[in-house]
Amino acid sequence: QDPTAAHYMFQDDPFLMPKNAANSRLFSLSKESGRNAAKYIIKQFPQYFDKTFAEPNVPCLMPDILTPQIEGVSEEALKERIHLRKVKDSVDLFDQLVQAGTPVSLETANSLLDLLCFYGDGESTPEKEEEEKEDLEEPGVNASEQKAPKRQFQRGSQSSGSRWRENNNAERIFKIMPERNAHSYCTMIRGMVKHGASAKAYDMYIDLLNERHKADVHTFNALIAAVPYLKERFLERWELAKVFLNHMAQQEVQPNLLTFNALLKTLRRCGGVGRSMSLLVIKEMEALDIEPSLATYDHLLFIFYRGVDLCPSGIISEVLDDVEKRSFTPQDPGDGMDFNISDNLHCLSLGEKCCDLKDIKLAYRLNKAMEKGDNWKFLDMDRSNTYWSKFFSLLCMMEQIDVVLKWYKEMSLSLFYPTPTNILDLLQALDAANQLEVIPSVWEDMKQLGFNRRQDLLEELLSLMSREKHPDEIQLAFAKCAEDIKAVHEQTGREQAPLEWTGSALCHVALLFSRAGRTQDAWNVMERFQQINRIPTEQVMDEFLNCAKQTNCPDEAIKLVKLAAYLSLPSSQKLKSRTEKEFELSEEQK
Repeated sequence: QDPTAAHYMFQDDPFLMPKNAANSRLFSLSKESGRNAAKYIIKQFPQYFDKTFAEPNVPCLMPDILTPQIEGVSEEALKERIHLRKVKDSVDLFDQLVQAGTPVSLETANSLLDLLCFYGDGESTPEKEEEEKEDLEEPGVNASEQKAPKRQFQRGSQSSGSRWRENNNAERIFKIMPERNAHSYCTMIRGMVKHGASAKAYDMYIDLLNERHKADVHTFNALIAAVPYLKERFLERWELAKVFLNHMAQQEVQPNLLTFNALLKTLRRCGGVGRSMSLLVIKEMEALDIEPSLATYDHLLFIFYRGVDLCPSGIISEVLDDVEKRSFTPQDPGDGMDFNISDNLHCLSLGEKCCDLKDIKLAYRLNKAMEKGDNWKFLDMDRSNTYWSKFFSLLCMMEQIDVVLKWYKEMSLSLFYPTPTNILDLLQALDAANQLEVIPSVWEDMKQLGFNRRQDLLEELLSLMSREKHPDEIQLAFAKCAEDIKAVHEQTGREQAPLEWTGSALCHVALLFSRAGRTQDAWNVMERFQQINRIPTEQVMDEFLNCAKQTNCPDEAIKLVKLAAYLSLPSSQKLKSRTEKEFELSEEQK
């Protein structure tokens, strides 16, 4: 891999190569937005895309036919509209068939229910075609709690306002169906759970049992996922989940991976009960020879690492033992969406607050597992940048500086865009290793990343460069950095307002110019003290006088004495004496 190359998605247009994380996010979202806009235009105006002039004609590359071809009121026309996902047209045509007394087969009616329950009685859109991610997480709780925290809790509601309308088309059609089978009930249950009507889904499940039908595994998965919205107390949630599991056994329904993931997702909201039962769930998966997916590990890690006051656990090491042996493929909608082992491994860099791990070897193991096979594909650009950012911060804290710089060179701007925190961590690592000569190259990266106006980074950078003297070559490089920083403070363009000088920043810049022998530049900075009513330190005055002496500039030395007298500095008399002693002054200058 070319360490200087941008992400592959940007290589179609070199002009739009992002230079920082903000641009990367903006460009990637813009590209996806363009695709969605194209899909919308094709869907809204299909008549403009029905010409197939391509030779040879490749059907898979042609736009889908979205205009109904069958006219009239018939079951075949209804099937076609259901296939084209025309929700409103399908409902209208079904009502016309019923009013005309035309029987609709059970299979077609069930297909219509499938459509209505998937889209929630609303017209299909590109956004709705992606499964909505349910948020089943609660604020952290103490392991001893036996009841969920008090909050706005409405039984059966998965959002502040239920998205399943009362007596909607799905319910209406279900009620007027002359015949219903298990598929009809299962579709309604899954639709109600998906769109926030968990209580209605549970009632529908009771009706299914009363009619002596059997639910399928997907219906049980939905019901288990809805448990936190049916019961309030932690133990009651677990008991209800066990009821559904027992019903699966009685109805001889074989659980699958999604069943156990739904159960673990429910245990995330069961406090201490979840921590005590989750490992039993994993053992049951092993007994049934069901391999965990990434979402499985995410649920497990969340259960054991959700609070900062928990005791250290070896779960994360055991998870990595399993993860690093495998190359994963997507099996659960949560794979790649909720998987945040990298987030949990961030506790390595937080010491006692996050389980006392702080283990760089564990981080390397995670990184090796992440790069195995196609595992990296489970991280989108944002998550990938977050992962590498945390990994790099941990490297800065725990590794030797040579190793840190090697990773930085290979990772920066190709695998991830450093954040201001990463740059700060890198500067502190350079300081700890006494390799400040690398700072000028870091400053160039900061300019490219757009961090040259970050006051905290500028203060840290200037502080490190001016803290002590360095060889002449390094001092000249530092002075060049100081010149760039001075330009940022004084730029007069319309796009950005100039930064305000702080007293410490002025002192640092004056020191860097003085040590590099740039007397005139140093004096221009010294004049700023008077203009913004700041007081230079005694070290700054002495260094400037030394610079004036080395470059034989008695006029600047006299200006310095006048400035000290104007500011009423205690060192003004000392500076006057030094100037008279160390410089050959004319009678006029004296």
